[in-house]
Amino acid sequence: MTKLRYQRVLLKLSGEALAGDQKFGINPETLDVIGREIVEVSRMGLQLVLVIGGGNIFRGVSESAKGMDRASADYMGMLATVMNALAVQDALEKLGVETRVLSAIAMREVCEPYIRRRAVRHLEHGRVVICAAGTGNPYFTTDTAATLRAAELKCQAILKATKVDGVYDKDPMKHDDAVMFTTIPYMETLERRLKVMDSTAISLAMDNDLPIIVFNLFTPGNIKRVVSGDDIGTTVQGG
Repeated sequence: MTKLRYQRVLLKLSGEALAGDQKFGINPETLDVIGREIVEVSRMGLQLVLVIGGGNIFRGVSESAKGMDRASADYMGMLATVMNALAVQDALEKLGVETRVLSAIAMREVCEPYIRRRAVRHLEHGRVVICAAGTGNPYFTTDTAATLRAAELKCQAILKATKVDGVYDKDPMKHDDAVMFTTIPYMETLERRLKVMDSTAISLAMDNDLPIIVFNLFTPGNIKRVVSGDDIGTTVQGG
């Protein structure tokens, strides 16, 4: 049996990851593939918290939000994350894993309110906890929400699932000579303005000594490799 490196982690997924090769919305095939990888590590005994973005549906700072009040646009983005959370919940439960969606914005008909102690109890009972609606406040990204939830739920690491293999010194999609870091300190990430997470999220992770592991979600088996301790992707940590 594979030995786990961590007992409790937070997995941050972008909304765009759920869209797959579509420009927007949720791709059922992609959702199923991601769901199966999550189910595999959950059945290994990993306590897993998910935070999912809403960019595949609506993003507060997107072109479609131009001219809107920023707070209103951000609230719309939070509601988009709830839709994604419910889609992931449905996919995981079809695969036989018990889940709970906890929302920072109260909507009792579809999910539970986010209460830290309740979330911890769900994790201890083997349920996958999906945190929706960000922090419940405008002007905060889902990256910051992920770091906040990871800190208060005492996760041992944040797994940042992306479309690239790790953190590079420049955009690998545009530059053939881009170099990937295996590890990089929090402060260097901030100073170089590398697009790992926003500066608030990085600072919060640094203050709480939470390592951020950036890896490619679309390489099959990568979630299992990360939680098993394989050296893949880039680890952002203390210098």
